[in-house]
Amino acid sequence: MVIDISSIPVSEVRWRGSVRIIRSIFPPIDLFEDIADPADWPLIISAEQKTNPRLMETIGNLDLVPEKRRVAGSGASYLMAPFTHVSTDRPSRFSDGTFGVLYAGNIFEVALFETIYHQGQFMARTNEPAGWTSQFREIVLEINAHLHDLRSNEVDQSGLLLPDDYKSSQTLGFQLRASDSDGIVYPSVRYSGGECVGLFHPDGAANPIQGRHLDYHWNGTKVDLYRDATTGQIFRIV
Repeated sequence: MVIDISSIPVSEVRWRGSVRIIRSIFPPIDLFEDIADPADWPLIISAEQKTNPRLMETIGNLDLVPEKRRVAGSGASYLMAPFTHVSTDRPSRFSDGTFGVLYAGNIFEVALFETIYHQGQFMARTNEPAGWTSQFREIVLEINAHLHDLRSNEVDQSGLLLPDDYKSSQTLGFQLRASDSDGIVYPSVRYSGGECVGLFHPDGAANPIQGRHLDYHWNGTKVDLYRDATTGQIFRIV
């Protein structure tokens, strides 16, 4: 299905305290954190590959991010990694997995409910026993981008915001990214009243800071609790 993208308004989105939650198993990538000028990265990678053949497993496919859209410095891994580590085995709402999208919620609860849904889907699919599961980390960041806006009642959202069917929304994501869109802002499907962004380039976000470490509890049917690993506080998800 081809969607008329000219019918979708573009809005300036500036969020402070936006939240993204990711798995804790992924460490920061030194290249993105320590080398200030992205223009130097290709030469450094070429030199390093001669002595470190596993380097590309860490960095991913840098060619997927245009040089002018790359970011560097403290916290840059949190912005770059979603775009350099992609796979058709990991499609998302607005991508079939051939290109990256950085998703974030406007508040913590949005990011929490979005991630516990997907964690629950994974746990059910793999028939995991009940108990505390994978560790996650909260990333607090700023969103500064002009995004195609699905929040308006004037936009035909039919098929684009379905709970589990991503066919139409992936088509839209492909069309918008091909037209050089910065990304999409849309109502959260998992948390009523919340909003999400899906950025097509890392420079649509800035100043990422690691927040809390979180543990999710799987009761055999759903994720029913989360724990702040720093304080030990446990919260029920309702």
